[in-house]
Formats: sequence, structure tokens, C-alpha cells
Amino acid sequence: MKILKVSDYAEMSSKAAEFIIGKLQHNPKLNLGLATGGTPVGLYEQLVKNHKQNNTSYRNVTTFNLDEYIGLSGENPNSYRFYMNEQLFNHIDIQKSNTFVPLGDTQNPQQFCVEYEKLLAAHGGVDLQILGIGSNGHIGFNEPYTSFQSETHLVELEASTREANARFFNSLDEVPTHAITMGIASIMRSKEILLLVSGESKRDALVQLLQGDVNENFPASILRTHPCVTIIADKAAIGKIAV
Repeated sequence: MKILKVSDYAEMSSKAAEFIIGKLQHNPKLNLGLATGGTPVGLYEQLVKNHKQNNTSYRNVTTFNLDEYIGLSGENPNSYRFYMNEQLFNHIDIQKSNTFVPLGDTQNPQQFCVEYEKLLAAHGGVDLQILGIGSNGHIGFNEPYTSFQSETHLVELEASTREANARFFNSLDEVPTHAITMGIASIMRSKEILLLVSGESKRDALVQLLQGDVNENFPASILRTHPCVTIIADKAAIGKIAV
């Protein structure tokens, strides 16, 4: 596990963009796993900026998103499909047909989860997966005590996760209670993982990740067993952690 310490959120976003662009230069057909939420917004801004300034191409890139809320269509402004279109896809030359986000309005979530796993396998899996970390250690929407053997599945969101995401909705009542998420085993099959951690609110989670036991009550702890993980964390998140 490699840890890059940066000064602040802006530098974290810039370094993460450089990391991804470097991978793209070596593999223009990169299979890229993407995350949503507040953490990667700056990263996506940097990727768009670089695309416009340097013509970095995503024409042959395929993307797979970690998760989506149950009950929201891709046209809903709070859906992760909408988020990805607004933050990234609409501003680069990626083919929308090569961007995969779980369907929140599927009529059969369980069957969709099976099909999403097949889709990942058919494309040879994820080359580089971008992750954030929840204050309770969730990765994707894999809440504490999710099995390390889990694949794409339907999950009930913990109250803390819904409260953390309520800032994107008009009220907590509007935050969906369930989501589809790539499972922990699905994430761990990624060839490489880039974890972004920013802010004092994530410091305890980072300490637990780096110094705690590997167990299912803190899902992100499994990352310590992956052979190729890079963490980019800012000073506020790292604090006095010895890295």
C-alpha cells in the first residue's frame, strides 16, 4: 500500500488526475472504475480541464461505476448516472455506450446485479478503480459487516450513510434507503486501486484503515490485502498519522 501525502483537497485532486492520465497514456483502452460523491468532484474537474487543454482522449476507455440509488432513473438529478454525465462524461470524448452505471430504476434489482457482474467479467474486469472511504469504512455502498466475498448486490443504506448524503437532497427523507453496489470481492478483483481521502472528517477512518484489524466491520480494511493500492490523502485527513 503506497501513501502519497498532499497539502490539501486541490492537490489531492490534481495528483489523482495525473495518476489516471499516466495510466491512460500507457493504456488508451483502460477499464476505469469510477466513484461518486463529494471526494472525486475535483478529480473530474481536473480530467475535464486536461482533456480540453491537452486533448487527452477517452474514446476507447470503458467505465464502470460502483453504485446507484434504487428508485432513481438516470435523468434524476440526484442519480449517479446524472452526476457522472454532469461532472465528467458530457465534457470529454468518451462514448456514452462505454459508460456503465447500475440502473437504479431496474424492475429486477437482483437479476441486474448478476448481469452487472457478467458485464464486468466480459470486459476483462477493472484496470484501475477509484475509491473514496466513508466515515464508517464503507467502500462503494458496502456497509459494515458486508461479506468480503460479496459481489454486486442490493444493499440497505445505514443511517449514517444516508445522513452524509443528505446534503445532495432537499431533505433526509428524500435520500433513498437502498442501492445497488459493486461488492467487495468485485472491487478487490480490480488490478489496481486508487483511494482518495480528504478532510479531518475522514481522519478516524484513515487511522482505522492503516492501523486497525482487517475485518468485515470495517469494509475498507480489506484493501490492505490488495497487491496494488495507492492512497492519496491530504494533511487534514492524515493529521499526525505516521506514514
